[in-house]
Amino acid sequence: MKNLIFGIMAIFALFLTSCKKSETATPAKTEMASASNEQPKVGDIVPNEKVCMVNNAYMGKKQLEVKYNGKTYYGCCADCQKKIPTDETARTAYDPISKNPVDKSVAIIAKSDENDAVLYFENEANYKEYFQKN
Repeated sequence: MKNLIFGIMAIFALFLTSCKKSETATPAKTEMASASNEQPKVGDIVPNEKVCMVNNAYMGKKQLEVKYNGKTYYGCCADCQKKIPTDETARTAYDPISKNPVDKSVAIIAKSDENDAVLYFENEANYKEYFQKN
């Protein structure tokens, strides 16, 4: 009797494990296919909608949209959605070359390190200059 119960439990565990693996593999393949098949490298321009503009981090998937004064910003959670309209630092960054303020909704955004931090640039020339220096 113990062997029968053990056998049933083993089959059940195998079934659950195989289901879980197929569920996690499918979205990853779909996401990779739609995102140019590879993770951005340091210095790569990343899509605005895949950046949490509160945490200044590339998140790898589309973030929550926040409309403010006719512009679209992105955040990763409900707290970020609340912060964007009330905190100017969530909407503005400083270009590392010109030191000018940049509206994050229209900035050129590039991955700045291996931990997925990003920098915001007011134009392509500043973006190129920064990554030629660094």
